[in-house]
Amino acid sequence: MANGIASIGECMLELSGRSGSDWRLGFAGDTFNTLWALHALSPERPATYVTAFGDDPFSRDQIAFFAENGIGVGNSPVIAGARPGLYAITLTGAERAFTYWRSDAAARQLASDPTALAKSLEDQALVYFSGITLAILDEAARKTLLTAIVAARKAGSLVAFDPNYRPRLWPSRETAQAAILEALAVADIALPTFPDEQMLFGDATPQATAERLCKLTGEVVVKNGEQPALIALNGASQVIEAVHVAAPVDTTGAGDSFNGGYLAARLAGLAPAAAARRAHKVAAAVVQVRGALAPFETLRAAFDS
Repeated sequence: MANGIASIGECMLELSGRSGSDWRLGFAGDTFNTLWALHALSPERPATYVTAFGDDPFSRDQIAFFAENGIGVGNSPVIAGARPGLYAITLTGAERAFTYWRSDAAARQLASDPTALAKSLEDQALVYFSGITLAILDEAARKTLLTAIVAARKAGSLVAFDPNYRPRLWPSRETAQAAILEALAVADIALPTFPDEQMLFGDATPQATAERLCKLTGEVVVKNGEQPALIALNGASQVIEAVHVAAPVDTTGAGDSFNGGYLAARLAGLAPAAAARRAHKVAAAVVQVRGALAPFETLRAAFDS
């Protein structure tokens, strides 16, 4: 029986500021952040990050960091001469801004070997990807990716997708709309964020987002920052209040960690409403630490509280 969890996308080098010119180098990216939380909360499930790596020292450090934390890389290709993308976080209070260097990142070639990609998705209980995964690929590579995901789903994998719309990564709004709608059509669980959906599709309310997505995907959880999440399933919807944090430190990775908490709870057999409550607790813990990746013990304590 399939037991693993796989997440597909780009893990970047993360520079997070401490004070002055003192920067900390880490590894993060939306789909990796989600897998990090999922792995912390489902330690009995083999975790695989599906991407592509360069042959440079930073890529080797990434792979070693994954291994040190119990995360494999499946059959992810190593691309000669390529290297990871890089981003820097700057903070105003707890709110963050990002500066990116990623145009030639190795992860853009994660679908360059369709056989290896399909192999990485074999025997997975859950396959997760995002709109950023789609955005870094060209049209042909997106089709290769979706073909592999459809095959995994037919073999029994649960597929979860976060549209995670980032306008600067797409050539046009229309291209993003088309690609994201194709992805939603092959997903079992959608985990959108309302402001993204409002920007991309013009939704007036989270309820409008849920109603639109329920026509494509059976289970929808609309995140909305500090506002309540909205769950829509089988024609019914339910509001789940967020956990208020009086003095957040850094909101980086909060939504990704919510996704990880929600999916871990669903894999453990919890109902959607209970899963969303656990997910809110996980997100609340993450905004109280710096950087996108909270320690495993912090995530577990929040999830079990």
